[in-house]
Amino acid sequence: MVKVSAVVVSYNSATYLPDCLRSLRSEGLADIVVVDNASSDGSVDVVRAADPEARVVETGANLGFGSAANRGVATTLSEYVLILNPDTVVEPGTVKALSEAFDRDPGLAVVGPRMENLDGTLYPSVRRFPDLGVAVGHAFLGLVWPANPCTRRYRMLDWDHDHPAADVDWVGGACVLVRRAAFDVVGGFDEAYFMYVEDVDLCWRLGQAGWRIGYEPGGRVVHALGGSSRLVPYRMIAEHHRSLLRFVSKSTSGPGRAMVPVVAGGLALRTLAAWAHHALGGSGVPE
Repeated sequence: MVKVSAVVVSYNSATYLPDCLRSLRSEGLADIVVVDNASSDGSVDVVRAADPEARVVETGANLGFGSAANRGVATTLSEYVLILNPDTVVEPGTVKALSEAFDRDPGLAVVGPRMENLDGTLYPSVRRFPDLGVAVGHAFLGLVWPANPCTRRYRMLDWDHDHPAADVDWVGGACVLVRRAAFDVVGGFDEAYFMYVEDVDLCWRLGQAGWRIGYEPGGRVVHALGGSSRLVPYRMIAEHHRSLLRFVSKSTSGPGRAMVPVVAGGLALRTLAAWAHHALGGSGVPE
């Protein structure tokens, strides 16, 4: 049995795939699966030319990230599966560092590496589940004041990202190693999410099931950020907010559910604000 497989979810990512695949092979991975969501830019041909031994799963439609990832994972037989975006490059030693974190701690279900931007700066991929006040502050202030206190708290910008941790809230899904046994127990990604927040939801459900989420900076991944999202920015902004509402609805119980309609209204306003921000030259597109 192969110990670690890799599943790359791709949509019109021909530009990024060769470097991503090369980085995975350099880590010694023998089983690489590329799940293609009906790309129209020749991505499948690029994969077959760049890495003829990679297995390609063609979904026939753009199913979104979580649905495609589930289909890729289902084709593997390994104990651990590295799930990643095509616009990532895995730095040497990353797979070893992440898999050793699992070997040391059987209670970990997901472990994420240190994520960096193209210029080498830290991308804060370890985050908290925000309370309502922090969420509102981050949502609205973050568009015009990225360093506001709510965003800093949510993104854990004052936390030491050079040290590993075995009990964080969630890690970004651009590159994560999942323990197959835990992933299967909770049914993998919730396929009702098209894009965004499926990683938050997965980590939350694993926590509810008694598993823990880890962070291992001994693994390092460079992420170009939003390679596919930038192709259809307004749709992606809308999908992000729709996913946020689904997560709030799923994870809120008791008296707090009375706030869900209020949150829905706030997310509708935030969608309009993000569209306007993007139209005026801001990124607006979720990270």
